[in-house]
Amino acid sequence: MTQQDRGERIQKVLANAGVGSRREVDRWLQEGRVTVDGKKAQPGDRLTGGEKIKVDGKPLAETPAQDPPARVLLYYKPEGEVCTRNDPEGRATVFDSLPVPAAGRWISVGRLDYNTSGLLLLTTDGDLAHRLMHPSWEIEREYAVRVLGEVPAEKLNQLLEGIMLDDGPAKFVRLWEAGGSGANHWYHAVIGEGRRREVRRMWEAVEVRVSRLIRVRFGPLELPPGMRTGQWRELRQEEFASLYHAVGLKLPAVARAPRRVRQQRAASGRPRTRTRR
Repeated sequence: MTQQDRGERIQKVLANAGVGSRREVDRWLQEGRVTVDGKKAQPGDRLTGGEKIKVDGKPLAETPAQDPPARVLLYYKPEGEVCTRNDPEGRATVFDSLPVPAAGRWISVGRLDYNTSGLLLLTTDGDLAHRLMHPSWEIEREYAVRVLGEVPAEKLNQLLEGIMLDDGPAKFVRLWEAGGSGANHWYHAVIGEGRRREVRRMWEAVEVRVSRLIRVRFGPLELPPGMRTGQWRELRQEEFASLYHAVGLKLPAVARAPRRVRQQRAASGRPRTRTRR
């Protein structure tokens, strides 16, 4: 094995350490913002542990010789929070009330927009986050959608057959009625990717107004019954296993949820409104 073949690729090491997602690290490398032991790092460089790394001239902790323990949180995001770390408008973020991980930092697995609530995954494992978000893995997202009025069958068929959005074609993998009365009707919609505001934009494309949107499933994980908005909890061992299996990753030996699975309520939590499923 040559020196070039030893160690792990810099993108994977920094992502797994929670510095940022692999996409972010790739961009930093291309922009020349990362140095290793005083030299500008290149995409594909390998690290063996203990290197001195700087991003934008600011030193990071020494890279570990082994990957840090992986953690995943399941968070019930309320409406009125954004998924960025710092919001220019000063709005609350999903990171405000989360526990501080012992190693790395939380990476949001995709985003939910300001007016959307529901299941949001956060992890310290950048490789896991990358695969869960990459379109090639076609990880399903299921949403409960409340709309105004009953939707004609031809419009539902359009959404299943495919429509054109400004960033390309889109369609629901599955779509079904989920009850409702009066002006409000609930539907459940499943997509296989996570483009910006994709679900809302699809309904808008067929001239249907969405009055409420809740993500109730991400891949094999469902929003737990009884969980309230603003609450989070660690994944159970079987949930870890199903999540890593869904994207073809080996379950890390260190990825173990505590025996007593913690569920905490953030300060911004509000009562959950149930939908008929």
